[in-house]
Amino acid sequence: MSETVHICVIGMGYVGIPMAVLLADVENFYVTGIQRKSQRSGWKIDWLNNGKNPFEGVEPGLNEIIKRVVENKKFHVTDDFKSCENADYILIDVQTPVDDEKNPRYESLIEVSEKISKHMKKGVTIILESTVAPGTTENIVQPIIEEGSGLVRGKDFYLVFSFERVMPGKLLEYIINFPRVIGGGCKEANVKAMFLYGKVVKKELQITDTLTAELTKCIENAYRDVNIAFANEMALLCEDFNRDIFEIITLINYRHDRMMHSPGSGVGGHCLTKDPWLLIYGFEKYTNTRNRDHIKLIPESRSLNDFMPIHMVELMEDALKEAGKIVDNLKITIFGVSYKANTDDTRNTPTEHILRILMKRYHSHNINYIAHDPYVKEKDYQMTELTNNFSEAIINSDVLIFVTNHKEYYDIDLKMVKEKVKTPIIIDGRNIFDKKVVESNGFIYRKIGEGSNKP
Repeated sequence: MSETVHICVIGMGYVGIPMAVLLADVENFYVTGIQRKSQRSGWKIDWLNNGKNPFEGVEPGLNEIIKRVVENKKFHVTDDFKSCENADYILIDVQTPVDDEKNPRYESLIEVSEKISKHMKKGVTIILESTVAPGTTENIVQPIIEEGSGLVRGKDFYLVFSFERVMPGKLLEYIINFPRVIGGGCKEANVKAMFLYGKVVKKELQITDTLTAELTKCIENAYRDVNIAFANEMALLCEDFNRDIFEIITLINYRHDRMMHSPGSGVGGHCLTKDPWLLIYGFEKYTNTRNRDHIKLIPESRSLNDFMPIHMVELMEDALKEAGKIVDNLKITIFGVSYKANTDDTRNTPTEHILRILMKRYHSHNINYIAHDPYVKEKDYQMTELTNNFSEAIINSDVLIFVTNHKEYYDIDLKMVKEKVKTPIIIDGRNIFDKKVVESNGFIYRKIGEGSNKP
């Protein structure tokens, strides 16, 4: 019979929950989740301990596995760090955002590292899964744990950086079916991490050093962000050519060796909006920066992607001009509050940026805002009125702005919508509609990446 393994997972979010329950579903693995009791997220403790999934979006398999591991008494959640004292493995899955100056905010990471150092046993393996600036594991986390515990990394305990690659809507799938990069700093640490992940990950376990692992995560997401920025730039270009960038992307991607990304209303989520800045921060903090003058693509890509919510407002203004209306005494309806389709994840959602731009630009213009989302609840969104009732959202509206491509938006009855709105304007940020169909139903239509004039 295998030896019992005790695991603590700190942070019950989009990373910590799926990883914790997958591990708890392994024979002889017992997992404790640790979640801070805050006004915003403390409710998750009772929710998870009752075997319930706290996420509203579509997450295949997650409801079932949470229910199973709780019923089998393999998983429970607490706010008490004393649970770490008996842990063979401690996983850190806390948020690592950036501030307005694009510097990392490590308050949670530092606090958790300090608490672990006071509640850890000799021989424990600590795995940092949160994305951090390159150099953070060895320059911030390791010294805090060593100083607080009096133990030495690689001798008395093991410290590994092994980043997550989860995506809302595919949380379990991406843990199970994506390769795992492990940066343990020594052979013993890597062996211990491979044992743990080998129980749930079906793809390759790839061993490297800690700094290379940190760089891999940041560069991987910066790569995607830069590619999205290129797609967004080409979308703006095609608008002026009066052609559809999505048709062009389809033609390009017919080549088996091409995979151009899609443009859109903005880049959201917890990763792409901050990981490129973590990469730049680590570069400036822990290197001699002799190549500083040539590091331009990442900041410029971030700037372009941050511009897309502004462009959505520009498209709205252009459509209102065609309708002969000024931006005053309007009802504006936003469709999609989460940043990603068919999920409830609102982190850095483009909707928030669009609304902030509108509210600042037209702060005294008597505009009534309402947002619609099938998945997001009021506890996670406070900017405007929120409804999941489509008819309520569109009634007497002057502008319908589609920010997120939830599956529910693809089969809208445009004739019904036309009868209920006050002004028939649709702004499409995600290529949801066909221009000819929308315009044939009497709407003024603007889409990211497609010109407004007739060919």
